[in-house]
Amino acid sequence: MKNPFKHIDRPLKEVPPELKSKVMKDIAIAKLIMELAALFSYDIGYIIETIAKQRKDK
Repeated sequence: MKNPFKHIDRPLKEVPPELKSKVMKDIAIAKLIMELAALFSYDIGYIIETIAKQRKDK
């Protein structure tokens, strides 16, 4: 079995522009999906905190 850590100290290679643009598009799509999910989901921590505060006030 080869030691994968031998390749760590070698200089980095430039990534092809096509691959770089594809990865950046995939990251942008993933970020968009995460933002949409946050927009349409409940913030459970906020809800619990609000209910706890309302119960203390009563």
